[in-house]
Amino acid sequence: MHPNRSFRDLPDALNLGHADSESFGILTVADPAGAAPLVSHVPFLLDADGRSVLLHLARPNPIVRALVAPCPARLVVPGPHGYVSPDWYGVEDQVPTWNYVAVHLTGVLELLPQEELRQMLDRQSAHFEERLLPKRPWTADKMTDGLMERMMRAIVPCRLTVAEVDGTWKLSQNKPDAVRLAAAEGVAQADPVLAALMRDPPERKAD
Repeated sequence: MHPNRSFRDLPDALNLGHADSESFGILTVADPAGAAPLVSHVPFLLDADGRSVLLHLARPNPIVRALVAPCPARLVVPGPHGYVSPDWYGVEDQVPTWNYVAVHLTGVLELLPQEELRQMLDRQSAHFEERLLPKRPWTADKMTDGLMERMMRAIVPCRLTVAEVDGTWKLSQNKPDAVRLAAAEGVAQADPVLAALMRDPPERKAD
């Protein structure tokens, strides 16, 4: 997380809302052998209270082999990001920077009983299919009898119990409003979503 408090100390609801909206992140776990951290890119389902993340992993995934017991893990959920040219600020003596949104969900990752996998997959597919309305939702009932069960043998269900929620929303809040808004106009050429956040950055929690 960025050390500048101008970009942090935001409400958990904001960070969790971003995580729920993205529903895709980078799962990281320490390698028990002491090598580089184990990393996997995963879709996930965040529970309503924001304290439980459900996901599945391919059985050969090194993270699965590391889960002989529950272990610390972090799920990084990225957001819009982009380069900010000093020319866009409209004032002298600025330097290039990169604005971005990122949320970290940190907690304990564990394997779940295999019999919970089907319900998790049904919930997860329903969650994503709902975003495609008015398309008629896909369900596993459309598959050939027995095929879903055979395919599920290749994956395992997991749960991350979230203990910490952190977010960085680096949107040039450390600049005067006029300077930030001028930079947003430049960013809009490449990323209108990031520019919109720069124009109206979220407010920090009260000290």
